[in-house]
Amino acid sequence: MSTQKPAPSTDLVYHLNDRPPFTQAIFAAIQHLLAMFVAVITPSLIICHALHVPPEQTNTIISMSLFASGICSFIQIRTIGPIGSGLLSIQGTSFNFVGPIIAAGLALEKGGADISTTMAAIFGTIMFASLAEILLSRVLEYAQRIITPLVSGIVVTLIGLTLIQVGLVSIGGGNAAMQDGSFGSLQNLMLAGIVIALIVLFNRSKNPYLRVASIVIAMAVGYLVAYCLGLVDTSHLAKTSIVALPIPMQFGIGFDASLFIPLILIFLVTALEAIGDITATSEVSGEPVKGPVYIRRIKGGVLADGLNSAIAALFNSFPNSTFSQNNGIIMLTGVASRYVGYFIAAMLVLLGLFPGVANFVQLIPDAVLGGATLIMFGTIAGAGIRIISRVEIDRRAVLIMALSFSLGLGVAQQPGLLKFMPDFVKNILSSGIATGGMVAIILNLILPEHDKSAAEQSSAETAE
Repeated sequence: MSTQKPAPSTDLVYHLNDRPPFTQAIFAAIQHLLAMFVAVITPSLIICHALHVPPEQTNTIISMSLFASGICSFIQIRTIGPIGSGLLSIQGTSFNFVGPIIAAGLALEKGGADISTTMAAIFGTIMFASLAEILLSRVLEYAQRIITPLVSGIVVTLIGLTLIQVGLVSIGGGNAAMQDGSFGSLQNLMLAGIVIALIVLFNRSKNPYLRVASIVIAMAVGYLVAYCLGLVDTSHLAKTSIVALPIPMQFGIGFDASLFIPLILIFLVTALEAIGDITATSEVSGEPVKGPVYIRRIKGGVLADGLNSAIAALFNSFPNSTFSQNNGIIMLTGVASRYVGYFIAAMLVLLGLFPGVANFVQLIPDAVLGGATLIMFGTIAGAGIRIISRVEIDRRAVLIMALSFSLGLGVAQQPGLLKFMPDFVKNILSSGIATGGMVAIILNLILPEHDKSAAEQSSAETAE
């Protein structure tokens, strides 16, 4: 008889296939939207700021992030043939890809590419690289032998650690502040400090709704303070179009070899994160976390993850992945109905069709954005450490972590180390995430795993 722990379904008010009344469905959908809204728009905003994308094109990309998130969420929830998990699993722009995309974009700009050529290369490469996750979804059982929890934990930690610098640049006032000499001003630090302090304060609250919406509320307060200080110029909001329809491949399509390898690696790790997210969603929804139904959902969810990233790139947005924070909303509200997901998807699509939303988002001061993203990036690193903590940390694991972190972070901090390498090697290793991830994969394959008794004997000898 199975000893599987039962899913916590007894607390659910509405199960997966239930249809809540309209008002309750809308209320639950709004809570999901509040939990994920900042996370959907922030990666696009950070990338566009870092690559000096003009405001009008930034507006398009942010709008399409919302629009694509809605379309992709619908596919993941509804299921089309083998595609999708069929759960209340929301998709959104992934932070995992921010670092490599910024690095590749800056390299292209340095080489003389204009912004349209740069964005075309980024979106085209995303489309090609997403095939890695699509193919992986068909052979998940084999991939998990290569991308182990130790490897994925190292890569996720590297993603968070390499992004922290991006958050710090925003806290100081962004690239514009570097140019005008106001970088690190007390005003910028104060705005970032307010946002950070409020997020910490709300997360200490006993009110679960405040905890869920902590980032949104903190950024809204920071935005208001900045407006009162005269740091937000809303004069051109009146000129914004009321509605704008999406234009697929607006920038064209291209390819960048230096971005391809890092993206493939991150897609593989993102697939394993999706497995964890979908498993958690199944559990909190009172659905099985074992057996053929569960396996079908996992494969369909990862397949949707990869396909949705290609769809997002088609609509001039960045890779999508499943969002884990929405599992907390399911537990909070007791509503696991997939029909609520349709409302969430519709809201995201509508928000993406109104350029005024993206225009308003663009006006968020860098320091306010930096305060929120610094915590988000630290959370990503923390998630990686949590994954690693599930692994037995023996000498083998320590050696793999030591070399992976050292080389990954080393390349990220000192890219000049590779200047005499052939261009092919330089393109592959220019991303600290790719370097650290490949080192982790190679060492994980070539270093033998000791059995438990050998590990215990070694531990006893060390103690003596």
